[in-house]
Amino acid sequence: MHPIVNRLRLGVKALFQLGPRQLSLYAFYQFGLRSGHYRRVTPAPRPVVNPARLQPVLPLPDPQAIITLLGDSGLSALRHVADEIVAAQVHLFGSAPVPLDLTPPPPLHHWTVYEGHDHGLGDLKFIWEPARFGWTFTLGRAYWLTKDERYPEAFWRYFETFQDGNPPYLGPNWLSAQEVAIRLCAFVFAAQVFAGSQNSTPHLLTRLAEAVAQHAARIPPTLVYARAQHNNHLITEAVGLYTAAAALPEHPEAAKWQRLGWRWLNHAFQTQFAPDGAYCQHSANYHRLALQAACWSQAVQARCFPDTAFPPQTLARLQAGVSWLFALLDPTTGQVPNLGPNDGALLFPLATSPFSDYRPALQAAARAFFAEPALPPGAWDEASLWLGLPLMAAREPIPSPRLSHPGQSVLKGTGSSWAYLRAARFTSRPGHADQLHLDLWWKGLNLAQDPGTYRYTAAPPWDNALSSTLVHNTISVDNLEQMTSAGRFLYLDWVQVSLPIREQSEDGAWERLTASHNGYRRLGVTHQRQVTAFKNGRWLVEDTLRGASRHQHTARLHWLLPDLPWQADLDPQRVHLTLTTPHGVVKLVVRAEIPVQSMLVRAGQLLLGDGVTDPTWGWTSPTYGDKMPALALIVHFQGQLPLHIISEWILPDETS
Repeated sequence: MHPIVNRLRLGVKALFQLGPRQLSLYAFYQFGLRSGHYRRVTPAPRPVVNPARLQPVLPLPDPQAIITLLGDSGLSALRHVADEIVAAQVHLFGSAPVPLDLTPPPPLHHWTVYEGHDHGLGDLKFIWEPARFGWTFTLGRAYWLTKDERYPEAFWRYFETFQDGNPPYLGPNWLSAQEVAIRLCAFVFAAQVFAGSQNSTPHLLTRLAEAVAQHAARIPPTLVYARAQHNNHLITEAVGLYTAAAALPEHPEAAKWQRLGWRWLNHAFQTQFAPDGAYCQHSANYHRLALQAACWSQAVQARCFPDTAFPPQTLARLQAGVSWLFALLDPTTGQVPNLGPNDGALLFPLATSPFSDYRPALQAAARAFFAEPALPPGAWDEASLWLGLPLMAAREPIPSPRLSHPGQSVLKGTGSSWAYLRAARFTSRPGHADQLHLDLWWKGLNLAQDPGTYRYTAAPPWDNALSSTLVHNTISVDNLEQMTSAGRFLYLDWVQVSLPIREQSEDGAWERLTASHNGYRRLGVTHQRQVTAFKNGRWLVEDTLRGASRHQHTARLHWLLPDLPWQADLDPQRVHLTLTTPHGVVKLVVRAEIPVQSMLVRAGQLLLGDGVTDPTWGWTSPTYGDKMPALALIVHFQGQLPLHIISEWILPDETS
């Protein structure tokens, strides 16, 4: 098909599948860019004459309560990371430390010039992330507990470096209003937590207040873009406006910022969380971001706007969102499946926990919106204290029945094994083509895992390649995606999954989920997956391809496994693989009624079997910009429908 014709076809599809409202809002934003309107309404701002000092927005906790909670080891860990930041080393996206660079290379243009053009800067996320000032929360927490003046001194030094190297509305760090809003919140936190420091001079506090006002003024002109995206952009930008109104109540625009922020916060939470709690971006990490933003907003509201509160409609959606994500929490590690797009965001790092630990966010959200904890007491409670959420005695049993989520497609196996079957009903654009993907966990080890994201923008083949059906734990047919890729962040022809059917044996020996999807309806093929958890340490995954098609089809089963010592026999009748884990030997057996062709791939390289590999196979990405080798077991089989293949996982029997 001619490229122009194909673009027109995709454009028509996008109009019908995304809806005219989102596309018209995006078109309005583009018109504002191309007409020069946004350049005219965001000129270099004039300095504020005698700006008011930033007001406190959070109920800061008793330092001794946090020191007691963290203990010596926790406090030492916090100080270690804070000392790294003092030495200009930061953990971007929760990965290994890198130099803190806050000054993009010159020349700096008006922010509108960077829309759609990177000007040789590469992946802008590596410029934006340090400029979010997320590391400020670590410095602030460390100072609040230790009164070590090195921490505020480092913040003010970096703040002035940023201000001097990023004049208002010039350069890539002013391109995204979302980045501006996130940075604004960090500035407001810094003003409050460092207020008593000898390094916080009147001049610096004045400059910080002026910066917050300039940041807040950048957000409203392009709020239409955030509305068009229908995602976390709208949430974070609304949080930024609401926080600025609380911190600068005497500013002439404060009432407008408060009104806009509160309106769009409630709109976003009510429309972006589905009634069952699923988040519109189909991403565990963005789900956490939205809940963190909600907790922050509620803390600011309680401290600064006590006459308002989230209405019942908003509260109901947030409660559902907490329950949905809590159902995916691995109790051993605090991790969740690496579902959907993962840009490495940790909006408010208010606990001494690794990036992958979701317990601080979920514990705080449960306290904020259920008024009770989701987890037993632990170091993850620190985030709750920073947000003014009191630590009540945990109710028994934990979790509370109010936090249960019976509709979630999670199965519990023997002991500490559990699985998540991806079975979404899309009403908003998905980021990954991952229907009927299976995540399998055992004793805190993610045995069958989601590859994550790695990079949104990079040279091929790494331009968002891990969103593909081919690298998820599901079946692909004729080497095709489940959906039509129409851009880096856009899939069309959304796949819909039937409502999963849950069954259980009368004697409780097994429990089963069954679902099917229509992603290959254009081929006349339906994929059904049946997952059975036995109470003796076995998991059975049965995949069946059915349909009216009389053609031969090639099917491809993919399993992504941790990079552990392995042994394998890739027999055409029965594939047998063992992994030696810290908890014992795990076996995976794949068998079909017809011969299969298999390969084992690690980091894009063929380890065993026959076939052509791809550089993106056999990788997992725990956070943005970071990828690690993994084992990809790929099994091809072909024939006429129906086609059937069984994967059997055998875990050491914890009941014996």
